[in-house]
Amino acid sequence: MNKIYALLKPVIFLLIPCFLTSCKKQILVIPASPSNSIELFDAFWNKMNINYVYWDIDTTNWDKAYNNYKPKFAQLDLKKSNDLIQSVQYFQEITKGLIDGHYNISFLNSAIANYSVFPSLAKKQKRQDFHLPYYYYQIDSNYLDKDYQIGTSYSDSNNPLTVLCGTIENRILFFSCTEFELYKLYHSNTKNDVQTTLQYFFNKLTNLPDNINGIIIDVRGNQGGDLGDLNFFVGHFIESPLHFGYTQTKSGNGRLDYTPWIKAYVNPEPEGKEVSVPIIVLADMSSASLSEAVVMAFKTLPKSLFIGETTWGATGPIAEQDVYNDGQFKIESFLKVTAASCKFKYLDGKIYEGIGFSPDIFVPFNSIAISNREDTQLEEAISLIH
Repeated sequence: MNKIYALLKPVIFLLIPCFLTSCKKQILVIPASPSNSIELFDAFWNKMNINYVYWDIDTTNWDKAYNNYKPKFAQLDLKKSNDLIQSVQYFQEITKGLIDGHYNISFLNSAIANYSVFPSLAKKQKRQDFHLPYYYYQIDSNYLDKDYQIGTSYSDSNNPLTVLCGTIENRILFFSCTEFELYKLYHSNTKNDVQTTLQYFFNKLTNLPDNINGIIIDVRGNQGGDLGDLNFFVGHFIESPLHFGYTQTKSGNGRLDYTPWIKAYVNPEPEGKEVSVPIIVLADMSSASLSEAVVMAFKTLPKSLFIGETTWGATGPIAEQDVYNDGQFKIESFLKVTAASCKFKYLDGKIYEGIGFSPDIFVPFNSIAISNREDTQLEEAISLIH
């Protein structure tokens, strides 16, 4: 798996308001550590059969997978390295059609610890328009007025979080972030550059000058993060709860046992204030998880527009397994599965999992323009606000 996508950030953007004891299902008991390949396959198949939340819309034939692959796993010896590697290939084949954009398998066995299975990435890498994430703050500071603010947190050295904020021609307020961990850094007891940049932005937003006639929010390349950031960030733009979709989880061990759909809201921050000027959101094919929730939330506001590329398609929130007993699970000493705990349906009644959320105005990734330090997607947003 490409290391850039190893940090695709799972997110919970709503905790369903019911008693957890009534939400949880009876737990399927599986071997603590499978002693042979048949036990391994049975544990994996059964946990997927119960925990995977998209069986009602996923086209994967899970019963056929059982009939086709159990005999193949029966031929494997988990004590042999070649057979372990072969099992990875089988897991790739079994799961290649799953629509869950978060879904991935990491392996705990030391012989195959460097392998992983990530169906949504494998699909995207086959597309002609596929491109790696690009963090536009590297060139977008050129478009900003001289008093712009930029802050970076290196708490994750593999993927530092950078926030850029400023005005464009003193007429447009601009904000971008490469990852969502804003709430944590803003409320940190240790002063940091991200905190300072966020304070600058919120001050501008709360006391929006008369000369500002539009806002641009950029989440391109942002692969998600901390659940608290949905209320914390979008909550600064609203004064009352914002209904932007619905969630649904599993209600029992049956493959098609589901709860009713429940409304999902973004809650306002205490200092939240409705914005009257147009808001344009920039996102691309690497915008995933919480970033997609942010795009969808802004799109429910009046005078909003989405420019860029169709997003990743990982919209289902993830919770710890002890909340719902759905989604992610672990087979001790062998593998760990990350998967959505709930389905998410947007306000328009559509599920965008595995598909991605489409822009109002499509502007493709332009590597030639970037090499010339030009951002054609941002330029489109600027021209529309003007």
